[in-house]
Amino acid sequence: MTPEPAPIAVPRVLLAEESLPFRRVIREALTAFRICEVDDAPSGERAFEMALRREYALFIFSLPLPDMTGDMLDRLLGTAYPLVHPGAHTTPPVIFLIRPTDAMRFDELKRDVRVRGSMPLPPKLDVLLSLTASLLAPRSNPAFPAHVP
Repeated sequence: MTPEPAPIAVPRVLLAEESLPFRRVIREALTAFRICEVDDAPSGERAFEMALRREYALFIFSLPLPDMTGDMLDRLLGTAYPLVHPGAHTTPPVIFLIRPTDAMRFDELKRDVRVRGSMPLPPKLDVLLSLTASLLAPRSNPAFPAHVP
């Protein structure tokens, strides 16, 4: 008797953004168009705790968070994440959510190889899908057309 193959884990995304409506829009868009599960947090502290408990394929962090900046959260996880997840040699790629006032700060952050881009707030579906295209597999869903402009 051959053993059954282990189930393939669905990639998880960790989203940290203070605004509940923005978190909801991003979570719903990702789960509708990408094969993934999304965990979301309203603060950097909560996101940090979640990242230490679970493995993630992608981080999406708002630069302004109520208790710390998104880039500070990313730096803290850069140190702690590989220590608590033995199979992970590095932290997942990160996409930053930015407001117009964060543009100059993001210019400095985008030099890091893990930074895959930025999405302006309020969220824009086309930008989100473009940024995640190479990171998360598309969901084939008969309710949606094959190509979304």
